[in-house]
Amino acid sequence: MVIALRPMREEEYPAFCDYFIADYSQEIAENYGHSLELAQTLARKDLLRSFPDGYKTDVHKLLCIEAESRVVGYLWHCPNEAEHSTFIYDFYVDESCRGKGYGTEALKLLEGQLVKGGIVQIKLRVAYHNKRALALYQETGFMVTGYNMSKNLRLGGII
Repeated sequence: MVIALRPMREEEYPAFCDYFIADYSQEIAENYGHSLELAQTLARKDLLRSFPDGYKTDVHKLLCIEAESRVVGYLWHCPNEAEHSTFIYDFYVDESCRGKGYGTEALKLLEGQLVKGGIVQIKLRVAYHNKRALALYQETGFMVTGYNMSKNLRLGGII
């Protein structure tokens, strides 16, 4: 398997936005108990906050995972030069390509690119229910550093 991890092109950005808003809004709704409509609004706002001018940004990096001349996934990260680290905001491999090593290979390619740029640490958050992603990260050397937690104060009609 030969894949490439390359910068996203302008014409690929709308498809990424469609994927991201659908995926992230589902996660927001599941994790925080919001309606899907509200979750979609929040996902759009997060995306716009990070990319106010579309895919062109000096801060965030949007990459495409490419195999056999087609995009099979995305990787969005944000380097922090002062800390010599980067944070992965989103990492997606198409369902049809999962379990075939694309994710592992994409992470290896990312590591190579980052080391060349002076980055020495990758950070990320993984949803607790995403066992497949958690396994991938642990198999590629990531360690659990903490837990994100939430408490819904509207349960039982209190608020």
